[in-house]
Amino acid sequence: MRFIARIIVWFVAISVGLTVLYRFVPPPVTFTMLTDGNGITKDWEPLSRIDRNMVAAAIAAEDGKFCSHNGFDTDAIEKAMERNATGKRLRGGSTISQQTAKNVFLWQGEGWTRYLRKGLEVWFTFLVEHLWDKRRIMEVYLNVAETGIGTYGVEAGAQRYYGKSAARLSPVEAARIAAALPSPKTRSVKNPAGFTRRYGNTIAARIATVKRDGYDACVYE
Repeated sequence: MRFIARIIVWFVAISVGLTVLYRFVPPPVTFTMLTDGNGITKDWEPLSRIDRNMVAAAIAAEDGKFCSHNGFDTDAIEKAMERNATGKRLRGGSTISQQTAKNVFLWQGEGWTRYLRKGLEVWFTFLVEHLWDKRRIMEVYLNVAETGIGTYGVEAGAQRYYGKSAARLSPVEAARIAAALPSPKTRSVKNPAGFTRRYGNTIAARIATVKRDGYDACVYE
């Protein structure tokens, strides 16, 4: 019992320490990057150098309640559970905060370790929501998210697909990057077709609403 208690204490101390550190320092690398056989292309940019269209596109695509929840969108989780219970294609209910926690501190993939990861994801989501502000969560998310094969962060994605900085993304360009985020290895950004193209157009149309109604206000307040 003493051994288990020590493990728990060390885990809490290290996880809290890393979360505090990453509040100020960019995460140098993630487990996903280290296990990517395609290499790593990334270029960290502060949020001040990432176009607001990209922030609005991420919120429109991934987490419309980003500024109002505490890390977990219970409505989205319940809907995902109901859909998955019918046997239809699995649908997640993860928020941007949860995805950031997973991308920075944990690993990807399925199998039995998925359940362990989900438990740890709750803990790390709690930490980032309480030790970071929403602006930092968004900044880290947009810099570590996989945006293509061997490509991480929206700056590297913008350079790869459009040959420009993420500071100058149009609504359509930002929307297409956001549309590919759930499956960046299989969804085309530059020449999207079918679902990806339709989804990207939907996100692009929502960007103005996100800005107008202040769904991204917590990032810029």
